[in-house]
Amino acid sequence: MNKKILIISPYFPPSNAADMQRVRMSLPYFKQFGWDATVVTVDEKYLEMLKDKLLLHSIPAGMEIYKVKAFDKKITSKFGLGSLALRSMWHYRRKVNELLKLDRYDLIYFSTTEFPVCILGRYWKKKFNVPYVIDFQDPWHSDYYENKPKEQRPKKYWFSYRLNKYLEAAAIRQTAGLISVSQAYIDDLKMRYFELKKVPDSVITFGAFKPDMEIAKKNGRHFPRILGRDTINIVYVGRGGMDMHMAVAPLFKALKLGLQNDTANFRKLKLYFIGTSYAPQGQGIETISPLAKQEGVGSQVVEYTDRISYYHTLCTLQQADALFMPGSDDPNYTASKIYPYLLVNKPILAIFNRASSAIKILQEYGAPHVYDYESVAIDAVYQFLSKAALNQFTPEHYDQRAIAKYSAEQMTQKQCLLFEKAINFKKPVKHV
Repeated sequence: MNKKILIISPYFPPSNAADMQRVRMSLPYFKQFGWDATVVTVDEKYLEMLKDKLLLHSIPAGMEIYKVKAFDKKITSKFGLGSLALRSMWHYRRKVNELLKLDRYDLIYFSTTEFPVCILGRYWKKKFNVPYVIDFQDPWHSDYYENKPKEQRPKKYWFSYRLNKYLEAAAIRQTAGLISVSQAYIDDLKMRYFELKKVPDSVITFGAFKPDMEIAKKNGRHFPRILGRDTINIVYVGRGGMDMHMAVAPLFKALKLGLQNDTANFRKLKLYFIGTSYAPQGQGIETISPLAKQEGVGSQVVEYTDRISYYHTLCTLQQADALFMPGSDDPNYTASKIYPYLLVNKPILAIFNRASSAIKILQEYGAPHVYDYESVAIDAVYQFLSKAALNQFTPEHYDQRAIAKYSAEQMTQKQCLLFEKAINFKKPVKHV
């Protein structure tokens, strides 16, 4: 008989949030690995985020999904509380209490970057004796911005830094398992909290989910085209920010060189940076175009700060002539978007921090144009752009072993193996 897992994912389809993608892509496979999943999410009417109803097409029929309310952000924002986790926590507590009283669940799984809601894991463990696992797709409490200028820090940084430090400590010390996209995140947590020394953990990236490509192809006509029709388009879809400049600068320097050496062909190139801000529609601040202007290539670079939906993103990648993937200067940054990029089989130029796990994954696939920004030769980037300008690229064919290894199905199996360890984990007794 399958075990039962209760998944806490405040964002869920039709929400377009990146942090629900692991759950969404895993749901079709949990049952075959011995787990029956129930999802508790926040009703989408309480979310301001962009919606993509096509995401619902990938959810298995008959899934048990419960939706909770959240306090109105228009009201809570007056008190400085806009976080979805904080707005929905009371409603989560009440609904999950109902579920745990009515049925026996073997495990609670928090998969979200709305981390404050994870504090409820400690409460439910004490009240119902159900262990819980936390998925770290990003760091919860982090010192990354401590040495950054104030203008580069997130809004309300002073408050969120202290709140996260307190809540992380309270939630993490009772967890029965850790999942993370980065070994560095796990290492930091185990160094910070001695209680985690023996806790089971697993590094699991997002997986490649092939059904998404078919959904995108079938529905492409419903999305407005962003890319020019008379240009050769190199596309990046994802967040921008100053922390990306180290990776983007070599691209702009190579483009400038090309415009000087081969003006006619390089003028055909258009570099698109789409969805670079998390701000509401029309309120985003450009962070990539100013660098392009500084490097003298502003006329060839287009930045759209507004986010686009997930399947609109896939359709845009399919329409592109080539793709660009920049990484953050944060060495722990892992780009979850690498799998959609790989699945469209377009030429990819990737430039990351040399410590990023994305480099290793792309190299396993056999992607030929993968560099770290500290050692990348401008000439190598120039050659990539030149091939694009001369239309000399052919479809990419990647290593089948890597394709199988990093599939969503395999990533789900790894999660389930960690779940088994978590429910069997017995915390060592502390002797005085």
